[in-house]
Amino acid sequence: MKAIMVMYDSLNRRMLSPYGCDWIPTPNFDRLARRSVTFDCNYVGSMPCMPARRELHTGRYNFEHRDWGPLEPFDDSMPEILKNRGIYTHLTTDHLHYWQDGGSTYHPRYSSCDLSRGQEGDNWKVTAGLVRRSNEKKGPVSRREYDAANRVYLNCEERMPQNVTFRAGLDFIEECHGEDGWFLQIEAFDPHEPFFTQPEWQKPFADNYEGAIGDWPHYYYVTEGKEAVSHIRGLYAALITMCDHNLGKVLDLMDRYNLWEDTLLIVNTDHGYLLGEHDWWSKNIMPLYEEISRTPLFIHDPEFPEADGTRRSRLTQTIDLAPTILDFFGVEIPRDMEGRSLRAVIEKDEPVHDFALFGYHEGHCNITDGRYVYMKAPVREDLIYNYTLMPTHMDRFFPPEELAEFELREPFSFTKGCRVLKIHQQPFTNSAANFGTLLFDLQEDPHQENPIIDMKKETELANAMLRLMHRDDAPAERYALYGLPAEGEVSEEEIRRLREAEKTDGIPAGFAEYEWEKSAVNMYRVLTRFASDEEKAAVDDHLHGICDEDRQVGVEHMVRLIQETVPEEKREMVLYFAMLASRTY
Repeated sequence: MKAIMVMYDSLNRRMLSPYGCDWIPTPNFDRLARRSVTFDCNYVGSMPCMPARRELHTGRYNFEHRDWGPLEPFDDSMPEILKNRGIYTHLTTDHLHYWQDGGSTYHPRYSSCDLSRGQEGDNWKVTAGLVRRSNEKKGPVSRREYDAANRVYLNCEERMPQNVTFRAGLDFIEECHGEDGWFLQIEAFDPHEPFFTQPEWQKPFADNYEGAIGDWPHYYYVTEGKEAVSHIRGLYAALITMCDHNLGKVLDLMDRYNLWEDTLLIVNTDHGYLLGEHDWWSKNIMPLYEEISRTPLFIHDPEFPEADGTRRSRLTQTIDLAPTILDFFGVEIPRDMEGRSLRAVIEKDEPVHDFALFGYHEGHCNITDGRYVYMKAPVREDLIYNYTLMPTHMDRFFPPEELAEFELREPFSFTKGCRVLKIHQQPFTNSAANFGTLLFDLQEDPHQENPIIDMKKETELANAMLRLMHRDDAPAERYALYGLPAEGEVSEEEIRRLREAEKTDGIPAGFAEYEWEKSAVNMYRVLTRFASDEEKAAVDDHLHGICDEDRQVGVEHMVRLIQETVPEEKREMVLYFAMLASRTY
């Protein structure tokens, strides 16, 4: 038995023809849909890149216990489990985070790996300009500067990292297709930003846009206008067609060697991407809208060929992929895996989940039953901790000041008896609390344009969330982080009280009688976060002078307050984050 996973990064399901897109040609995704089961209700678990990959290995949620980080010593790794059972596992990828501190323990879990360089800001190629710039800055150069240096080398199709990655995967299939007992993971960083392709791919989507956004939007709300949105979508579309082309090469080998008869094929992604929807770029900042959280998934199981070409609407998640692969190879699924094998869904359309939990470690806690999506906003900023034995962020160690006051926490149910470090995480400049709690009915509002108020449904989903948090052995403070009880259920009355409190949370005591716009409250939070206690008093005095006449506080008042009270050297930064925080739903 054999298995192939083709995994993309940041693949927006609505940009694929099997999911309804009618303007980007993806003939090989259509071809795949005819030879596999298409999943219509597949959700992320932990966001973003490496948290999702930890779930891919371990089959359990990451986001309740830590943010971005390596695999832990106590983790069950699906590829390593297979390797230790004599099933050869191989990874070919151009995902640059695997060779950074926060992803460094993943690729050694495979029997072998092939890493292709040059994506995004990979610190790979060196130019005299980079050396000169580092000297000028008296510090490290930026990801965008590394990216520019890499592109000098990535000047033809043969050198593009996605193509190098797929070529290595195709070579593996050519070499090993006649052998039994292997798992191949072909993992492309594309179509993750920057949306860089060779000109030939861009021709069908060419435009006359001449703005400054280029092919790499910032993680921010859309400020550049409709032409920029159209331009970025065209570049993303070009990259999608390149992804589709390489997928076709894998399908060609499936056909040539008749691998459909004995090879499990999974095509998936870690998460989606916002391309101007909801007036946002990318991910990480805003709530986890469907464009990010609901992802494409295709599975061909050779034992159930009659299922090919069908669709499944059952609720599934990233955590289900590890147990599905283990089940296919007849390997026992570890008890700590929370996911479920999807083979019963493929064969009989049987349900495996009533609810799916998902989120960022520091953001909303989200839950869906497939129709409703409930996004519970945090109510505290001081209760975020990382639980880990591998204290690294994305590309660096935890600094000594973060580690100075760690606690040693007793084992969780899944840490194999290991105690772990409990490390306080500083609040982010942009808080998820800015957006408030949201509830959507996807049946009536599939594009999430009109959040609803339904206390009965919200209470039902909040209690389902509590059950999943308990199953996940969530740390005690996670319940308080969202204003939920650590024991028992939450009442409808308490849910109503939490909703009402969101309207006034963050309003300073001296302004309780003023009428505040929610956006202005969020901007005030940002401003005071950058101020000392003495500066906060001065800020409040100045705000009284601005607003006393009409006793209303809006965005325009906060902009003026920042411009008139923040020192010039910090003003641009504070205004940047304050305007970001002003973007409530």
